[in-house]
Amino acid sequence: MSLFSFVLRRVGRGVLTLWFAVTVTFLMLRLLPGDPALAIASTNMTPEIRARLLSQYGLDQSLPVQYVKYLGRLLEGNLGISFSQNISVTDSLLEMLPWTVLLVGVSLLLTIMLGIPLGVVAASRAGGAVDRIVQVVAVTGQSLFVPSVGILLLYVFGLRLGWFPIGGAYTDGTYGGGWYLSVLTHLALPAVSLVLVQLGAYVLTVRSTLIEALGEDYVVLARANGLPYRRVLWKHALRNALLPTTTLIGLQICLYLVGGVILIETVYAYPGIGRGIYDAVVRLDFPLLQGAFLLLAAVVVVVNMITDIVYGVLDPRVKAGSS
Repeated sequence: MSLFSFVLRRVGRGVLTLWFAVTVTFLMLRLLPGDPALAIASTNMTPEIRARLLSQYGLDQSLPVQYVKYLGRLLEGNLGISFSQNISVTDSLLEMLPWTVLLVGVSLLLTIMLGIPLGVVAASRAGGAVDRIVQVVAVTGQSLFVPSVGILLLYVFGLRLGWFPIGGAYTDGTYGGGWYLSVLTHLALPAVSLVLVQLGAYVLTVRSTLIEALGEDYVVLARANGLPYRRVLWKHALRNALLPTTTLIGLQICLYLVGGVILIETVYAYPGIGRGIYDAVVRLDFPLLQGAFLLLAAVVVVVNMITDIVYGVLDPRVKAGSS
């Protein structure tokens, strides 16, 4: 299979996945208990006002009609108006998105920078005390629950010690360099919470794949030819061992977005997409929820496509197996 056909097939699969995600999200939100009109008006509104509001937003129509109209608006790039904020969903998401991108990017970068070297150290000392300690720490980290870690760090370093802020993304009234420092201090605890939970997966993946790579014939041959062990480890064996890590990076980005970020942003009142989803659920803000889930689904699909394509380029056997 050619690279073009491989990419085209992945893009087609991504479009179908995105349509499925949009459809499931649309139907699930309509099954939520509660009255969406309450998100638009107050609890003491008259039945006439409620009926007029539902009609204004098309919520009094049948599900098939709402669905077709929703798809039509999506094709036009219209995500609707937020019930609770009374502004464009697009504007609301664009306001929250940079904070989530910052949190995910910093957390992922720190996880990779720590996970790969720790995995290499464990693999190079397989069976030894260092290897066992690294494995215990990695497995323990994987078993942790993101909100639990977040609440613990928030209590210890935020409330008890007072080293870091306990919520938000920055301190009001700060400007220039002080504003950037404020952003970093507010980012620290949410980012560390995500790193602690996700780090183990990188360490264990790199360790297992590197141990397998070190047993391959080309590594044995390189050592027999007199190449230093460090060079064989870092330049030859690690290069092949990082192929599965490429897939893991894509998977972890998806986990950060769909799972960890929603939970951790809620714990720290961090003004990103995750906190926005939580607030929208509480307020039954259908347009904002649909827009947020559509954005997350699109990111997940794109990341998975890029991961598949990169993996296919790095390992031609993947393209051959897809034919």
